Amino acid sequence: MKRNNRIGAEKGERAVNGDCKGCSASVRIDDESIRRMVEKVSRIGELCVADEVYEERLSRCYACPSLQYGTTCAHCGCIVQVRAKLKDKTCPAPGQANGFWIA
Repeated sequence: MKRNNRIGAEKGERAVNGDCKGCSASVRIDDESIRRMVEKVSRIGELCVADEVYEERLSRCYACPSLQYGTTCAHCGCIVQVRAKLKDKTCPAPGQANGFWIA
């Protein structure tokens, strides 16, 4: 599985620090943890989009002004690398049927 390893500012890191405003816990997640989550979801193939669709979804997430820490969607709090892999998920950005993702 092709995976984009760009984490951080080049993917839209917007937060000043790595702490959650609500609970003061660290909200940063490392590449290895994300890789494991995506790998686990990918094992159930019928739940996942094709790699090409996944890459397109991720590229749109990385360009989105609502991406935080290079991993987290400000609209729903999900880890975008996981949500983008799932067939039954759509982009949660308001105002469009699929948000910024292709159908």
